[in-house]
Amino acid sequence: MKNTAAYTNLAGWFEYLNDDCDYENWSQYLILKLKEYPLRNGLDVGCGGGWFTRAFQKHGYQMTGMDVSSEMLDCAQEKALKTGIRSEYILGDITSKKPPKRFDFVTAINDCFNYIPKSKMGKALKNIASALKVGGVLIFDISSQRKFEKKIANTVSADDREDITYLSFGKVEGDVATLEVTLFVKEKNGSYTRLDETHTQYIYTEEELLCALSESGFTVIAVEGHLGEDKTESDRLCFIAQKGVTK
Repeated sequence: MKNTAAYTNLAGWFEYLNDDCDYENWSQYLILKLKEYPLRNGLDVGCGGGWFTRAFQKHGYQMTGMDVSSEMLDCAQEKALKTGIRSEYILGDITSKKPPKRFDFVTAINDCFNYIPKSKMGKALKNIASALKVGGVLIFDISSQRKFEKKIANTVSADDREDITYLSFGKVEGDVATLEVTLFVKEKNGSYTRLDETHTQYIYTEEELLCALSESGFTVIAVEGHLGEDKTESDRLCFIAQKGVTK
């Protein structure tokens, strides 16, 4: 079966298959970071199915979710309605579209920036900067170079459940990672439907992003490993920066 764009088929299963990510603890870590600043409204770039958008909204922030995948946004809106959360959702690519209004903070969680090609990262950060008020906060994370080299390159990931089987074949060439994802979805009659899609991600070093942030008018406040762990041993790096301020 011909492969389709990332998250075309995976959208409806994404949060279900990532139930081991400890979203609750992850969101609480981010909320504690946000609480250090006087913030009210935020933009969640690459919001996907909206888990973090909903978590921030439930904590009292007025949220807008933005994603390039219409399938993901459909899931986000459906889940928000089911939980009675009134967030706004907009379809758009941050590398080419400026958000429609200004915000106190922007988040981009769970590998969003790894999907941005290196030739477009500067434009993405400038669009984010234009959407932030002076002193506004940007919090984002990336999968680390360590993760790509040790856990994705030349590996197969599998998750076999009663209703779906997930397979991901990882390949790394230079600073580009390709993940060929296959889903086998169980139908009501017991047969399985195969769905395929391709994910292309880009490996960024901490130094690359520090430079890009500085060039886009941001001051970096901190770079930490996942949930504050030692970044040299972490699969993820979390960046916290402010627009138009100095330390």
